[in-house]
Amino acid sequence: MTTHQSTQDASGHFPRASSRFDPRRLILPLIFVPVLYVVIAHVPPVGLHVLVLSAVVLTLREFYQLHFGPQGHGLELALGSALTIALIVAMHLGGPAGAMLAPLLLVVLVSRLFSARASTSSLDDSGILVLGVLYVGFTLGHLPLIRTFAGGSALLFFVLLVTWLGDTGAYVAGKTLGRHKLAPTISPNKTIEGLIGGLLLAVLGAYAAKLSFLPIMTPWDCLVLGLGLGAFGALGDLVESAMKRSAGVKDAGHLLIGHGGFLDRLDSLLFTAPAFYYYLVYVKGLAPGRVLAW
Repeated sequence: MTTHQSTQDASGHFPRASSRFDPRRLILPLIFVPVLYVVIAHVPPVGLHVLVLSAVVLTLREFYQLHFGPQGHGLELALGSALTIALIVAMHLGGPAGAMLAPLLLVVLVSRLFSARASTSSLDDSGILVLGVLYVGFTLGHLPLIRTFAGGSALLFFVLLVTWLGDTGAYVAGKTLGRHKLAPTISPNKTIEGLIGGLLLAVLGAYAAKLSFLPIMTPWDCLVLGLGLGAFGALGDLVESAMKRSAGVKDAGHLLIGHGGFLDRLDSLLFTAPAFYYYLVYVKGLAPGRVLAW
């Protein structure tokens, strides 16, 4: 990825982040969790589709900026957004998402013939364009699919809640108890204590969800999903950290106070949403319904 907007110092390192607890990290979830609950539980499915597609486009824009630069490139951003929306629609129509891969690849490769960027970057640019569609669009595209299960609103809120609690537990435990580095070459501020705190809070959140609004989950489901989603969320966070380090930036964006950008906030969900969906299908044996119902 192209290095830009670097916040590295002269020695090539990022300035050390403050070890103090930042309460702003909790304000945004406290605002958005009730809003998401209303959208999920009380707004027609089209409202959720609009919300997810909006989040996908904003997240994709930040991902492409890691490679194409802070101003982005109109053709690349427009093409990536259009292909991402097309892939999500294909998923929601009930057909195999893989059927979109061949035309997606062809369109991306042909688009390089009309790009204003140097031809020497064609290989890297093509790879980034395709990766963005899959990394952001395919993963977040599972969120409306989850809502189509019987009791889908509760299931969707479950994965959002457990993912957020895992992130929150990791942040709080890492800031207050963190001593041992988890992945110092990728994200020096993440600690093993933070990972454990995130897993514990994710498990507790799963059990609380079972008791309050999701009785179909067994105690075993709560343990497996709490640990599993907590672990997948941590992996998603580390993957995004590695991408940002490669691009030489500290945050993918600056739209969300105390959180960076949408990619910084949704990096865990990119991994937990598909993991939860396939758990419901292959472990719980649930069958999704129609997605594009109004």
